[in-house]
Amino acid sequence: MSIAADISVYPALRVAVVGAGYWGPNLARNFAMSTEWELVAICDLDLERAQNLARKTGNPAVVGSLDELLADYDIDAVAIATPAHTHHKIAMQAITAGKHVVVEKPLADNSAHGTQMVQSAANAGTILMADHTYCYTPAVLKIRELLAAGELGELLYIDSTRINLGLVQPDVDVFWDLAPHDLSILDFVIPGGLNTRTVTALGSDPLHAGKSCVGYLSMELESGILAHINVNWLSPTKIRQMVIGGSKKTLVWDDLNPQQRLTVFDRGVDLDRQKMIRSDAEDRKGATISYRLGDTWSPALSEFEPLGLMISEFAASIRGSHRPPTDGLSALRVLKVLEAANDSLAQRSHGEQTNNSQTLVMENQR
Repeated sequence: MSIAADISVYPALRVAVVGAGYWGPNLARNFAMSTEWELVAICDLDLERAQNLARKTGNPAVVGSLDELLADYDIDAVAIATPAHTHHKIAMQAITAGKHVVVEKPLADNSAHGTQMVQSAANAGTILMADHTYCYTPAVLKIRELLAAGELGELLYIDSTRINLGLVQPDVDVFWDLAPHDLSILDFVIPGGLNTRTVTALGSDPLHAGKSCVGYLSMELESGILAHINVNWLSPTKIRQMVIGGSKKTLVWDDLNPQQRLTVFDRGVDLDRQKMIRSDAEDRKGATISYRLGDTWSPALSEFEPLGLMISEFAASIRGSHRPPTDGLSALRVLKVLEAANDSLAQRSHGEQTNNSQTLVMENQR
């Protein structure tokens, strides 16, 4: 991924950030620092919070409503950093006004809303992009490059862990809070994207918060890859790790190890040798495992602000350079997996309730 266009020949695009809470300040800071963008306004219902952010980002205008922003300010794009359940309404209003839109993850609160957003942007000729920031990190860009080059061989499995002692979110469970990061990464790095055959979720609520605080998400992809994601708000240790196993090599990404974020292991089961052993051992109960022990190496990574690259890609896509790497369709695939996880949790809950009812009936009959 590269920005091919010479940005010096273009005037700065004008943008407003909607939402001055948790993620809005990060967006505002990067837009304010970019030569490709002019930060025109901060929009938030909490004017004091918006004013505090404006003072830190070059004193753009402070606006209290989306209606006022779209009616009174000349902007090209809107960056949405508000709760997920508000994304659809804000994005639709901005798209209807002819504005390009980038949305904080997840794209929307359900796939019906997400689909409408994607279709409306396409019909309006505007860009709809998801702020899946991890996809713009040096490590994930390198992973995508290695997988596209076939460095690992045929992909066999992916195991991701994203756990820490975190805040229980008021409006979403741990799947919707943390798993979008990993799902968007998988959609970004796997050739062909995140196309699933099956999705199974198992969640636990030991805090009695009314939502899953610990979760395990398992997927079988159309390509045959098995992917597993562990998300957890209750872990006393913080882990951000992904293992991608291939027929040739295995890659380990440890996002919390700045000295060696990526490691490629040329070691594992020798699949070709294993076939030979198995064919020679058909009359035996088991075959000896043949291992491959090769080199281990760490790719060199560039250093840059991922969010800065994301907004540069947003600008490039608006100017027609190329399609956004994390466009609305990509975000919609992520959203559909999250919904499938919800369905899996609901089915499991219904099954447990049925089993509990059956157990109670049997005990009453004794």
